[in-house]
Amino acid sequence: MNLFAEFHDHIAAILRRIVASGRLPDDLDLGRFVVEPPRDPSHGDLAANAAMVYAKEAKAAFANPRQLAVEIAVALAELPDVAEAEVAGPGFINIRVRPHVFARILRAALEQGPDFGRPAAKSAGLKINVEYVSANPTGPMHVGHGRGAVFGDALANLLEFAGHSVTREYYINDAGAQVDVLARSAHLRYREALGEAIGEIPEGFYPGEYLKGVGAALAQDHGDRLTALPESEWLERVRAAAIDGMMAMIRDDLAALNIEHEVFFSERSLTHGSEGDQVAAAIAELRRRGLVYEGRLAPPKGQQIEDWEDREQVLFRSTAFGDDVDRPLLKSDGSYTYFASDIAYHKVKIDRGYAVLIDVWGADHGGYVKRMRAAVEALSEGRASLDVKLCQLVKLMRAGEPVKMSKRSGDFVTLREVVDEVGVDAVRFMMLFRKNDTPLEFDLAKVIEQSKDNPVFYVQYAHARAKSALRQALVTISGINTSTEALAAADLGLLDDEGELELVKLIAQFPRIVEAAASAHEPHRVAFYLHELASSLHSHWTRGKDQPQLRFLNEEQPDLTLARLALVRALASVLASGLSVLGVSAPDEMR
Repeated sequence: MNLFAEFHDHIAAILRRIVASGRLPDDLDLGRFVVEPPRDPSHGDLAANAAMVYAKEAKAAFANPRQLAVEIAVALAELPDVAEAEVAGPGFINIRVRPHVFARILRAALEQGPDFGRPAAKSAGLKINVEYVSANPTGPMHVGHGRGAVFGDALANLLEFAGHSVTREYYINDAGAQVDVLARSAHLRYREALGEAIGEIPEGFYPGEYLKGVGAALAQDHGDRLTALPESEWLERVRAAAIDGMMAMIRDDLAALNIEHEVFFSERSLTHGSEGDQVAAAIAELRRRGLVYEGRLAPPKGQQIEDWEDREQVLFRSTAFGDDVDRPLLKSDGSYTYFASDIAYHKVKIDRGYAVLIDVWGADHGGYVKRMRAAVEALSEGRASLDVKLCQLVKLMRAGEPVKMSKRSGDFVTLREVVDEVGVDAVRFMMLFRKNDTPLEFDLAKVIEQSKDNPVFYVQYAHARAKSALRQALVTISGINTSTEALAAADLGLLDDEGELELVKLIAQFPRIVEAAASAHEPHRVAFYLHELASSLHSHWTRGKDQPQLRFLNEEQPDLTLARLALVRALASVLASGLSVLGVSAPDEMR
């Protein structure tokens, strides 16, 4: 039950009647206005900006937006769920609903349990591809990779909760120079495994000890046979073994965060797979549409002229789709650019039938966004959309001091080391407690504190507190029935304290939060909401310490106790659902 969506529908119906009367245009877009909680709770339960949004369209028939707002408010006031609808300022509409509305929402939260907040079954979800992590398979994952991994996984959870069909995908960058360097580094470790003294790792090779396992496996499989071969003969098989070893390690690191991908797509398969050269096919498709041509590009702004190669190039007409310049598809040696391979890969995703593509990238790829959106628009002819979510860097701290060293990699702290130290819940929640495009300081000491200053503890403790109240009721009140049916049948109108009503109203916001967060592709909104809900519960709990009449359990008032336990059960359910979306556990007890 989404109260805000219901009132959006009510206002849309009123606007349609005004359109039918000829005072608003027939093509009025009824999706432009919003119904949301008012910034000041004293103004009511809901607020709508419809009159302000349609001020231009209403100009001919209404003297000002306020006049339109008054007509909408008068019609709203006639609804049985509305206690009051009034106009504020130049045309904002504030709505106060009757108490039975929130009682209905609370019952819905109890009866629907983990399904509360999901859209109605009749809603048709989209087919969405979320590609995230896609770290080069050249070593263990670092903390920066972890932010993208957690963000992408939580976003996929959120979209599924909101009713969409989601595929979690990892793009393996197993083509290009970096994997050849990986192969040479693994070959060095192979020689070491055979007993050769290899000395210092040469500059430009991967120095981490994580490749020792790959070297040992190569020695076991091949003995010393590879040592007699020239690089041209051993490179491919060593490269394949190294990539397999690195991907196994990456999968293991992701599993420690409870992350699993359904699809692992190989970049190399675009040119060496069973489908033939898919990059050439994608370029040919764009050429057929007149979107590929031979031409010259002006030097990039700010680049030294002597570094610029003025030559005829094969170019994608990306400026036709909002990019700043057209983009090369072939390098000077005739090989494909990275962009050409990415075009082919996104064409594969489009051909697989996805309506929405979401790519989760590091912040250093920001300059690549426009060209990729242009390519998706061109390839799909507008049928598919691409949303690129950039994840900013993570600064790892310990009690306020930077952390730099790693036992495993030698030059950076690995994600697995952090998960092993502080736990999966702390990593996941804190990675989501900031918007993805803002820098994040992750303090290893703070995230394991049991204090209100630690957001993950604060939210999990709220769930544990709610569960403890339900357990305590069974111990202290003889014969009490705390089943869902009994609590849903309680007299919820007895919940009239301001703290109780605040909690009920926050519960009512959960479906709206899910809808808005899924639409914006922003899982951090769920984390913020859970923290606000937890804060409200903790505040009300503290009030109960000083005012015994506010406590959830009161043996002398069994009806009121049942109503309050209904609130507690609903709170626990919403907290658990929200934490589940984030991939964080909801413990019944905190130890």
